Amino acid sequence: MSQPSTAIYEGRVSHLRLRPKRHRLDYSVFSMLVDLDDLEETAKGLRLLSLNRFNLFSLWTRDQGDGSETPLKTQIRTLLERAGLADAAANIQMLCYPRILGYVFNPLSVFYCRCDTGALGAIIYEVHNTFGERHCYVLPVNGSRGGVVAQTCDKAFYVSPFISMEAQYRFRMTEPGSDVTVGISEVDREGPLLEASFTGRARPLTDRTLLRLFSRYPLMTFKVIAGIHWEALRLFAKRVPLFRHPETPRVGVTLVASPAESD
Repeated sequence: MSQPSTAIYEGRVSHLRLRPKRHRLDYSVFSMLVDLDDLEETAKGLRLLSLNRFNLFSLWTRDQGDGSETPLKTQIRTLLERAGLADAAANIQMLCYPRILGYVFNPLSVFYCRCDTGALGAIIYEVHNTFGERHCYVLPVNGSRGGVVAQTCDKAFYVSPFISMEAQYRFRMTEPGSDVTVGISEVDREGPLLEASFTGRARPLTDRTLLRLFSRYPLMTFKVIAGIHWEALRLFAKRVPLFRHPETPRVGVTLVASPAESD
């Protein structure tokens, strides 16, 4: 399978915190890959998945972007244009958790943005925290090495009370195909602090797949938010230092200009 337009990626999420106390988590999840041009058609072709209405599985466009009624692809195109990456708006795919029984919390949604040639031109990382806030990091893709896209960006958005804002993200990504990898390292002045990753194997987005996944992960999206709070309690018990929530940035977007734009 090469660059499917829609798919389910079933796999594992792992986090390894290195300092000041080692802390690891690892659990099974699945993510849904959809083409923003075909959201309605994708939902219409499935009984167990709906767009912007309740179902066993559902995608609500207001769960992403700025939460407004503006079409999601229009929002993403606007972000790309602002970053000087308008050429990467020909095709946009989103990797995220769907709602299950009406609920979802997406710590991270990824938008793969391609040029007319099909080449990956940008990746947008939309981060959600448990305080109801969102932030997008818009980064250009300047080629890949061994099929891996490497990107870096300064941290600009408060996510965890156990990690300082003085940090940098280092992304290592593969394009969605027969499998997908989302790798993020968080680095501060002392060096590597946190390693997080999702690796998944592609499954067809069909009612049969959705039914099987529901039987295996019936409350996955509820477990995601419960797991975040449980791990926070474990870190607190380990006496990991806390960092206060700073003032939220007025503009919830970090734009990293393309090389041509920054010259």
